[in-house]
Amino acid sequence: MFIRMKITGLTIDPITSTPIVILKDMEEKKAIPIWIGLFEASAIATQLEKITFSRPMTHDLIKDILKTMEVEVLRVEIHDLRNNTFFANMHLRGGGREFVVDARPSDAIAVAIRTDSPIYVAESVIQKSRHVDIGANVEDMEKLKEEKLKEFLENLSPEAFGKYKM
Repeated sequence: MFIRMKITGLTIDPITSTPIVILKDMEEKKAIPIWIGLFEASAIATQLEKITFSRPMTHDLIKDILKTMEVEVLRVEIHDLRNNTFFANMHLRGGGREFVVDARPSDAIAVAIRTDSPIYVAESVIQKSRHVDIGANVEDMEKLKEEKLKEFLENLSPEAFGKYKM
């Protein structure tokens, strides 16, 4: 079963500095964070803020191509989550036929907001996303902790060692 979602914000993961798009259901009872690339975050943010450029950016170009070819974006479906990677399909209609195109969720979302197309997320993906490592997997988080500790220790002055009791 798919649940209709809307974009409620963009944020930055404080651990990895990776952009995150936040989707919530229409009643704002369920939410799902999706880690995305910087370019896609910028594409989503500029559309949300209604910023226009003198020349079309990639997702605007895709929208213009679809419009020129008389292809309609029916919906975007985020249908799977495997190994911390989300999978999406764009459902299109043109020339009396319907097509399903594999897409990264971030690209599909960027096109969906430009074409006023609905975004759906499979309920199973929402359930699985509750178990996604927040921002990084355990190994990455441990590595980051070790790097921060090493950096802290390397920057201590010899005088500081007298301040800390064991």
